[in-house]
Amino acid sequence: MNYLNALAPYTLYKEICEGDYFVDKTIMIEEVLNELSAANKYICVTRPRRFGKTVMAHMLTAFLEKGVDSGSIFADLNIGKSSCYEKHLNKHDVIFIDFSNMPWNCDSYQTYINFVGKKISDDLEAEYPECGIIPEAGPWEALDKVFSRTGKQFVFIMDEWDSMFHNKLFSKDDQAKFLQFLRLLLKSKGYVELAYMTGILPIAKYSSGSELNMFVEYNMATSIKYSEYFGFTEEETAELYERYVSLEETPHFDFESLREWYNGYQTANGDRIFNPRAVICALSSNQIQSYWTGSGPYDEIFYYIKNNIAEVREDLVRMVAGEAISVRIQNYAAVSMDLETKDEIFSAMVVYGFLSYYDGRVSIPNRELMQKFEDVLTNKNMGYISKLALESDRMLAATLNGDTKEMERILSFAHDTEIPILNYNDEGDLAALVNLVYLSARNEYRIEREDRAGKGFADFLFYPLNPKKDCIILELKVDRNPDDAIGQIVDKKYALKFRGRLGDESAYTGRILAVGMTYNRDSKEHYCKVIAIR
Repeated sequence: MNYLNALAPYTLYKEICEGDYFVDKTIMIEEVLNELSAANKYICVTRPRRFGKTVMAHMLTAFLEKGVDSGSIFADLNIGKSSCYEKHLNKHDVIFIDFSNMPWNCDSYQTYINFVGKKISDDLEAEYPECGIIPEAGPWEALDKVFSRTGKQFVFIMDEWDSMFHNKLFSKDDQAKFLQFLRLLLKSKGYVELAYMTGILPIAKYSSGSELNMFVEYNMATSIKYSEYFGFTEEETAELYERYVSLEETPHFDFESLREWYNGYQTANGDRIFNPRAVICALSSNQIQSYWTGSGPYDEIFYYIKNNIAEVREDLVRMVAGEAISVRIQNYAAVSMDLETKDEIFSAMVVYGFLSYYDGRVSIPNRELMQKFEDVLTNKNMGYISKLALESDRMLAATLNGDTKEMERILSFAHDTEIPILNYNDEGDLAALVNLVYLSARNEYRIEREDRAGKGFADFLFYPLNPKKDCIILELKVDRNPDDAIGQIVDKKYALKFRGRLGDESAYTGRILAVGMTYNRDSKEHYCKVIAIR
């Protein structure tokens, strides 16, 4: 394995290009190359896991580096039409470092950083023997010698710059030393032609002094530049889906399912994007499911909220109900993850990809992540919320059986727990409760909040995953009679949502149940009514 003009990035990107579900984002190369002549040649792109950071790093390396002939990859892609193509294709010395790739016998920071430094020096000695680099030379000393003797500059492409901050092998002192290593390697160096770095964590949080202040950071929440290159747009995903339909003999899901499960993230300018890894996994395996594979505590929601469950649990319920929560986003993801305030907790969850952020509000982006939040609500540490969530099996059964007494009992149980979110000022408070008491129904239904149906909006529509099962329309009222709720469902023809378009057969063959659910603020009683309207 070598760092200078390495073969691995070229090989790996070539494999991506030859795959069935490749998306051409090579025009990013032109945008990055524009920085070569600009004052800012230090670029750091931060994104959550699984958003294509490594693919883009491999792409840049494969295009720029000497020692490979990547014209066969790029000539027919978008970058092949650019004026910068011939000028820069395979014309640069590129040092590519994946900082998560550690030596097999690594047992300390010193072992790790010595390995990195020696690889750089050894590669330079082999490539530029005339420069007289001595074996014990440090990496910046070796680079300086090549630059002073030959005038050669280097492009640095560094993937997973923050991997050290996720590895328990390294202490805070080690992490501070690593920042100094990057500063000595890159800052104010004539041999740096371009430095492009990727990771999850924001630089500003870790480089509290001047170590890495030469970098301009571009994140998903607040930076428009480069936003279209990480994640798949609606148009790109639709094209991939058409490719999937043409390749699969029996496609097992529609495009709407792909959108429901993996869309929902937003860029700083409001464009909605899909999780690229999840989309490709679903298309390749012909199966919709969660592809959010855990690789440690940072992939578990409870890890973020454990220090302040009381402050965030009501907000979690509201987000599961489909609401967006106001938050002051911070460039935050503490090394120790000792997250205390709501803003710190939700900011870190945005950084790691659990929440989507736009215009001052956070929300759960899609069904894939919704499953993880639903699991958290049943954690016993969530207190009264977990108790209500655990009643949800009984609530669904009672609804399907028309057992309104049992439904009212469960709702009264919720009221008796004196849940802070239930002020019952409007139907919104009741809707938050509905999401708790019907939590397990999400295993059998796609539940839509305030979905347009017929002549208006239904509060909740339950679309059965098995089309032979019953459909449910749920209307909420405060200080009204459940008959009023049922009447609204019938009068506004909400059931049309399940009956398909004119001339089409309904996709759903089970009953359509109209459910009226009300709360009287004077009597403090809940009332329910269930009728089959088909």
